[in-house]
Amino acid sequence: IRLNDHRLVRAILDHTPVALFARVSTGDLAVGNATHRSGELLVDDTHLEAAAPLLAQGRTALQEIDGQEVLIRPFVRPWRLLIVGAVHIAQPLSTMAQLAGFNVTVIDPRPPYLTADRFPDLERVNDWPDSALQGMDLDARTAVAILSHDHKIDDPALRAALDSPAFYIGALGSRRNHERRLQRLSQDGTTAEQLDRIQAPIGLDIGGHSAGEIAVSILAQVIASRSSH
Repeated sequence: IRLNDHRLVRAILDHTPVALFARVSTGDLAVGNATHRSGELLVDDTHLEAAAPLLAQGRTALQEIDGQEVLIRPFVRPWRLLIVGAVHIAQPLSTMAQLAGFNVTVIDPRPPYLTADRFPDLERVNDWPDSALQGMDLDARTAVAILSHDHKIDDPALRAALDSPAFYIGALGSRRNHERRLQRLSQDGTTAEQLDRIQAPIGLDIGGHSAGEIAVSILAQVIASRSSH
């Protein structure tokens, strides 16, 4: 396919969702989304409507459009898990999340916690989470797990995450601590609707106690939330 629209190329490089359309009978190809289209195949609103759920799911499928079989392959940003707090739970969680297909980033302003020895083979951001998250373009394919158990780190991270369309936002802490957290965030102007998005205490209730078991419960909740979207 010849991409003669530099904006489409930029969309792919920037992980803006676009779809590749291929007419099976002729091999004609096109790439497009709601704003830009390019290629041999004429892409209209019918094609985009067929592509919409596939873009949301990141799934390739064969569709019949105007009596023709068209293969639709989405190009979307990989699922991401952003972990705030380089604590012991974050170690098994980051490993398991990578095995489950997530791109994982761990954020913590404390250098002694966030080391390559503790968190190898993933992106590490040694910065305060409000600053770090603002530069990460949180979208509907992003999950945020807030684990530091330090309100000076967790609260700014929650404010930044709640201002985004992230599909999952979870925070570590007991129910009593979460009530205090809700009071602090509410006093700072966070709305009740935003506060309802927080999954806390974080993770599914599977009766886990060890770091590994809690990590399993968190990842299970993230995957369940993704599936419900």
